[in-house]
Amino acid sequence: MTEYAVNSHDRLYIGGDWVTPAGQDRIEVISPVTEEVIATVPAGTRADVDRAIAAARTAMVSNPWASMTLEDRIAVLERLRDLLVKHSEELAQVITEEMGCPISQSRAIQVVNPVRILDGYIEAATRYPFRSIRRSEHGQALVLRNPVGVVAGVVPWNVPLSLTMQKLAPALLTGCTIVLKPSPETPLDAYVVARLLEEAGCPPGVVNIVPADREVSEYLIGHPGIAKVTFTGSSAAGRRIAELCGKDLRRVTLELGGKSAAVVLPDADLDLTVEALRLGSFRNNGQICTLKTRLVVPANLQDEFIDRLNGMIDTMTIGDPRDKETQIGPLVSERQRTQVEGYIKAGLAEGGRLVRGGGRPDVDRGWFVEPTVFADVDQDATIAQREIFGPVVSVIPYADEQEAIEIANNSTYGLNGAVFTTDIDRGLEVARRMETGTVELNGSSAGFQAPMGGVKYSGLGREFGPEGIDPFVELKSIGISSAIAESLA
Repeated sequence: MTEYAVNSHDRLYIGGDWVTPAGQDRIEVISPVTEEVIATVPAGTRADVDRAIAAARTAMVSNPWASMTLEDRIAVLERLRDLLVKHSEELAQVITEEMGCPISQSRAIQVVNPVRILDGYIEAATRYPFRSIRRSEHGQALVLRNPVGVVAGVVPWNVPLSLTMQKLAPALLTGCTIVLKPSPETPLDAYVVARLLEEAGCPPGVVNIVPADREVSEYLIGHPGIAKVTFTGSSAAGRRIAELCGKDLRRVTLELGGKSAAVVLPDADLDLTVEALRLGSFRNNGQICTLKTRLVVPANLQDEFIDRLNGMIDTMTIGDPRDKETQIGPLVSERQRTQVEGYIKAGLAEGGRLVRGGGRPDVDRGWFVEPTVFADVDQDATIAQREIFGPVVSVIPYADEQEAIEIANNSTYGLNGAVFTTDIDRGLEVARRMETGTVELNGSSAGFQAPMGGVKYSGLGREFGPEGIDPFVELKSIGISSAIAESLA
């Protein structure tokens, strides 16, 4: 049993108040372990979205948020950061209950990374050129970076708190206000965040939270009161959002799906490699868009690599995610398990060699899938091309380095990747040639100051660092005299 209660909620957080929703419909939160309803929250309506956007607009225009100093806005986020730390165990348990992440990973990742994200954005904001002077032969300008307006932040279910902070931090630091739309699968942690925002002294209307279904979410995204949309989720949903935003030339940042390749070079330390893949390929039960699910290995090392990979997976306990020993828990929903099992069937039908897994573990209830490894996978096979979003990896053999790079780049995605080698110069060159937004060398993280985002179907724009602040500001140039430029410099 958990120490913290998982509660139902009857109201929405809009304009700094807990308000009665306009409709009567409810969103059911179903435990991926017990398959039972554990809580319900209101399903937001169009009227609720209108009210939230109006509150956000008022907070920008009539209230002091946008005109506050950067230092004052940072102070609010620093108080929120400290409250996230204080309530980390509550948040970890809520996330584990609502989406099934093993509690050990919720404690180490789901509630730690949001704090790191806040810290990273605050650090980046202190160095960001919100105001600068530009001089040229033909004139001088005061260049301002002003808040773009009201932001719609659409958050997925797999790492909900991290992605909430990923959208909230740059919006608030630039002086924008925001309407957050949590996923119907995982709305409960957003209610904790709302409570902590109140305690942190966030002014009314700066952050508004409205859980909603797809139809109302599209209404939010296309609303004329929204200046910018920031979305994380599937590539299919991202294309739809881009279409909606394109009609009104609305700014949009999209961090979408991935089918990331880990290129194992012949000189790689295989023990280090497979240990890095413990979390690099299987964390959060395989439900992370940056996971390395295409393992590209030298053909003559494939059997040895698989033996070591199998040995590592043997140490990963499958079971109740509330147990601290569990490393592989259930998938978020029955629908997600059905989709993953469909991909496993496709892998078998298309000739992949099933090394392990492929079924359901011996548990009484829950939406579990065994960690699954396919070998001798053709690089064009369905399981090598489609994002599965479950604990399933494909081992793809290669003959030489050029073929390895071609396999890595043979994807409609380009979000993340990895290179494993003891030759650092060679590894950096292979990383440079990979068509992806981020590459991790020997398991090293890029951190929260480096720009993160994808190419191809993996998205538009970047998050983190100054590049993650850019999409939330509007540039304005004011022509000024040389004397004024000198006085402002």
